[in-house]
Amino acid sequence: MTLDEFNLFCKALPHTTHVVQWGNSDVWKIGGKVFAIGNIGKDGHPAFTFKTSEQNYYFLEEKPGYRPAPYLASRGMKWIQQYNCENDEDEALEYYLSASYKLVSLGLTKKMQKALGLNQSQ
Repeated sequence: MTLDEFNLFCKALPHTTHVVQWGNSDVWKIGGKVFAIGNIGKDGHPAFTFKTSEQNYYFLEEKPGYRPAPYLASRGMKWIQQYNCENDEDEALEYYLSASYKLVSLGLTKKMQKALGLNQSQ
């Protein structure tokens, strides 16, 4: 996935906002909370960082092309960075970005979730 494709995917998720911060990184938020970060690594390749479940964290940290996210994981947070993957990983990345969006949205206050129309039971 390219950085442009990453940004288009994140933009398409409902109620997301985008800022550029932390050394020119594309930072995507829901309700003011970060769910995904994209940037170009020192090696010139795109790197994508996202929050994950504990189970997926332990699975991905051992998978080639993925690693615990610099800074975030060292503070005990379950964030992973995809840093060197082939195009056949795009579908998996979309899944993990969507899951990160959902995890972060569930952590918003009930009032914020309601205001954004998120996670409402039928």
